[in-house]
Amino acid sequence: MRIVISIFLYACESWTLTAEIQQRIQSLEMRCYRRLLGISYTQHITNMEIRQRISQAIGRHDDLLTIMKKRKLRWCGHITRSSGLAKTILQGTVQGGRKRGDKRKDGRITSKNGLN
Repeated sequence: MRIVISIFLYACESWTLTAEIQQRIQSLEMRCYRRLLGISYTQHITNMEIRQRISQAIGRHDDLLTIMKKRKLRWCGHITRSSGLAKTILQGTVQGGRKRGDKRKDGRITSKNGLN
């Protein structure tokens, strides 16, 4: 289970957690717990009961969303203590702008700007 968790949480600090993604993460976690305990969906055992059984089997632990949120907070603290581009972007204090009358550049490569 630890290998699955470490692979799943790789680079989770930069994820955007929408309600749909949070629901999918909780579903994955419960699916893994059911698999570990050998419980199928047809047995109609509630998620609370499964969490209690897991706590008895492996001890107290945080769920995946809690771990992800802690990692995101730790990463934000790391970025705010540092200096550089990442901090500037995170805080939204990017300086400068385009000259008056210039078109916005969207980054597409076309033959008009000399790249064939």
